Amino acid sequence: MRNLARAATVLLGSSMVVAVAAGPAAAAEIPTGARSLESVNLTGRYIRHSDYLGSVAAVTSSSTAQLKSDATFTVTPGLAGGAGCVSFQAANGMWLRHRDFRVRLETNAGTATFLADATFCVRDGSVSGSVRLESSNYPGRFLRHRDNQLWVDPSTTNPGTFAADSSFRVTTPWVAGRRSPVIKGLYGDPNIAYLNGRYYLYPTTDGYAGWSGTRFKAFSSTDLVNWTDHGTVLDLATQVDWSSGRAWAPTVAYRNGRYYLYFCGDTNIGVATSTSPAGPFTDALGRPLIAAGFRGGQMIDPAVFTDDDGQSYLYWGNGYAYAVPLNADMISFDPARVTTFGLPNFREAPFVVKRNGVYHMTYSVDDTRSENYHVEYATSTSPLGPWTHRGTILSKNLNLGIKGPGHHSIVQAPGTDTWYVAYHRFAIPAGDGTNREVTIDPLRFGADGMIMPVVPTL
Repeated sequence: MRNLARAATVLLGSSMVVAVAAGPAAAAEIPTGARSLESVNLTGRYIRHSDYLGSVAAVTSSSTAQLKSDATFTVTPGLAGGAGCVSFQAANGMWLRHRDFRVRLETNAGTATFLADATFCVRDGSVSGSVRLESSNYPGRFLRHRDNQLWVDPSTTNPGTFAADSSFRVTTPWVAGRRSPVIKGLYGDPNIAYLNGRYYLYPTTDGYAGWSGTRFKAFSSTDLVNWTDHGTVLDLATQVDWSSGRAWAPTVAYRNGRYYLYFCGDTNIGVATSTSPAGPFTDALGRPLIAAGFRGGQMIDPAVFTDDDGQSYLYWGNGYAYAVPLNADMISFDPARVTTFGLPNFREAPFVVKRNGVYHMTYSVDDTRSENYHVEYATSTSPLGPWTHRGTILSKNLNLGIKGPGHHSIVQAPGTDTWYVAYHRFAIPAGDGTNREVTIDPLRFGADGMIMPVVPTL
């Protein structure tokens, strides 16, 4: 388990060095993800930023970690759009853009001018497999090195060497670069759990108007770095008679050799079972466990907490927060025992963990379509409250382009006091409340036993 925790720490510390490979990108293409770019005619010199200015500098295996990081960028689709155009984000969340034709690193201002200045269209380079980067808003001007500085210049500038000065080979990144989303694609509402020797993620499948997807998938990992896609584990459209869509916010629990998947379908909460955390799951009741209209607010966003005595509790709610002890069969409860919580600013997605005898109730605030969506929390000496509000622990960071972080879940690395929080945010760079991505960050407790604010990272 010590090795497992160390692997996760390496991931979340984001300091791992990757050897540079010689393989160039395909002509006139730069794949998205972490990349470094080597000058064609100044071998061993890479595009980097220093004091927020772009340049080309020598980078070798013995270079400092900072220099290697400065020479690594996350390639994204162009902020201003356009087929075959890209943008370059540094590890600190800033973007390469040109201003007065000098290339520099700046925070995304969100203006039309900034988005265009930070967008470059990929063209064939001067040698096979290399690329050139044409300014999206100044056609005919290319990103090139001049006296080791980066500019966007017209091809009439020093025509003898201009083609080579503006050509770059795309290589494996010097450092890991942006590590998220941890599962590729559009997903939200991630539930993370440690089951049967692996970490599992169960998210909402995103990218559908009105969150109208029908399928739940499962992903697993031993190190929080490399994730196996187990495919669809439950499809409401074909496997659940009482609901055909709006598959949201799954959560999982284990008891007596079976796994229980609690899920939303058409603002009802259902439960399905399996003998494997990787599914497939089968609807257990043929009806909702909690039907729409059961109480006030929407019957959505379930989460299960199992206490030290083996008693499991189901939490859920939107607008109102609810909890109830589950019966031993995990698929029924006594409606008379349902508790309603008064939680400041509560919107949805209650999630409970216990540490050193204290119950931590975490929940999402605002609307998932808002960049201000965030996580607050409260504590109690009982799994059913009363709760003492403790404030915000996760919120947006516009300097990094992180918007709407929330609908989270928390997992403890077995045998340790190491904790992680999985959550969604707007997909970077152009996501919204139905186009979200899943990431994981460390969750830490202070000397007072309270949860410290989470530092959202790329």
